[in-house]
Amino acid sequence: MSRLTRYAITRPIPDSIADCQLTHLDRSPIDVDLARKQHADCDAALESLGCTLLKLDSLDEHPDSVFVEDMALVLPTVAVALRSGAPTRRGESESVINVVSRYRDIVSIEDPGTVDGGDLLWMGHKVFAGRSTRSNTKGLDQLGMHLERAGMELVILPVDDCLHLKSGATAIGDHAILCNPDWVDPSGFGDVKIIEVDPSEPHGGNVVRLGDTLLAGHHPKTNQRLIEAGCTVHWVDMSELGKAEGDITCCSIVFEDVG
Repeated sequence: MSRLTRYAITRPIPDSIADCQLTHLDRSPIDVDLARKQHADCDAALESLGCTLLKLDSLDEHPDSVFVEDMALVLPTVAVALRSGAPTRRGESESVINVVSRYRDIVSIEDPGTVDGGDLLWMGHKVFAGRSTRSNTKGLDQLGMHLERAGMELVILPVDDCLHLKSGATAIGDHAILCNPDWVDPSGFGDVKIIEVDPSEPHGGNVVRLGDTLLAGHHPKTNQRLIEAGCTVHWVDMSELGKAEGDITCCSIVFEDVG
């Protein structure tokens, strides 16, 4: 009998991470050694929670290349090769898509459209998409057509106060969202359960759902809210990559396939 294998595509932190793109944060020094330790802890957590890692080569010429999530949306029947809203990041895509294409047929977002994976939140038959500085109307229109052909629906939400939709909201169940309401209006998700981040932890809304466990950052008060709501939480500290406007979801593309 065939079984589903859960994969996670990841990439090492480049030597050039200090030159990363910044939109909402002021630049502050990144301890590269500490960032790499934290990233290794995240990879180890993904493995411990059932993922087979697919590790890409480092791209030192691309400072943001550790954030592989932005390059592709992998759904059960198709994958979308995305086109980053940051022109300097577009050279990161090919190596990601080369791996994804082993498991899925590929469709693409084409110029002048732009969509970053950090703006895409998949729940059931819907993909919620943030219209942000990185994902434009023409790109989202293309994405909507791809999703319609796959029998799925696109729901577009405005994102103005954070880099990506998933900077402030991520799925924690089939019908439940963890959200920072100051960054993302929770009413846009419709009739789902909403757990709000603790106000003192604005970045706490970014988690990866891995089966029955949530992989979260070091946001103790928000994580406690999740635990009290019945969630199982495994946390790792990603504070150094937070200085590059990154977090847990940014550092992997998680999907399942028949092993």
